Amino acid sequence: MFKMPSLPTPRSVLAVSATAGAAIAVVLAILGGRAISAQDKYTVQVPNGLAFSEFRGYENWEYVAVSQTENGIKVIAANPTMMDAYRDGVPGNGKHFPEGSKIVKIEWTSKKNPESPYFVMVPDTLKSVSFIEKDTKRFPDTHGWAYAQFRYEAGADSFEPNVNGADCGYACHTIVAAKDYIFTAYGKR
Repeated sequence: MFKMPSLPTPRSVLAVSATAGAAIAVVLAILGGRAISAQDKYTVQVPNGLAFSEFRGYENWEYVAVSQTENGIKVIAANPTMMDAYRDGVPGNGKHFPEGSKIVKIEWTSKKNPESPYFVMVPDTLKSVSFIEKDTKRFPDTHGWAYAQFRYEAGADSFEPNVNGADCGYACHTIVAAKDYIFTAYGKR
């Protein structure tokens, strides 16, 4: 004999609704907490110096060169203004980089590529992002160049200034004053 299923009672509907509502609230709280805790890197600024936001879009700039340190791998990329100058022979032709030139150095720790059949080192964990900008009106005391470095904190997925002031890299870069204060050469392509 066929038995008709019973309809839910108002009490069971309320219990199911309350449970579903509580589950949704927990999920939203977790996701909301992540959204709130996620840093917008473009809000970070070196005290008395450059802001990350001045370099928006650096992730898509063309590479100038790569370099390796004892503890890491770096890619150096430049904005279109600086890339055009490099292609025109600056600084090797004795000219200076134009106003608005910007360069970024992205550094990672390195590791051996486990899949490669031969020895090759590849980027591992992001360490820092450093910027240089040429603006002689804003930075006349450093021949127009300003410097910034932001250390990456992997656990917090955030950046924090590693230096203070726009002149933080100037002393180091005076070694290459004859190259308009830029270490990185644009290699043959």
